Amino acid sequence: MEVASARLLEDGSTLRVCGKVDFDGAADMAEAGREWLQSRASGTSVCLDLSEVEHVSSAALTMMLEWARTIRRIGLSLNSIKLSAQLRQLTELAGLDDLLPSSTVTA
Repeated sequence: MEVASARLLEDGSTLRVCGKVDFDGAADMAEAGREWLQSRASGTSVCLDLSEVEHVSSAALTMMLEWARTIRRIGLSLNSIKLSAQLRQLTELAGLDDLLPSSTVTA
């Protein structure tokens, strides 16, 4: 799926985001990601890969947290989250790094 200047890709059990996640496309991208997550069987292990997110805003954080809530709500297992350096920095600045799994890595 391509929204504005970002792409959402499925790669096995990984949901990958590339490009610029901003307010123009974040809601559509969040919805597409939710649909992908909801198509997984309960108990399935998934990964979120945001290591190729180039430009970040609070919209990217909101999208990521929405997916994390969806994962918990439908009984999936979040194996790992990969963050771009910029997204990691914004996550830490917002004080949200404690909400992420210990397996979160920075690309």
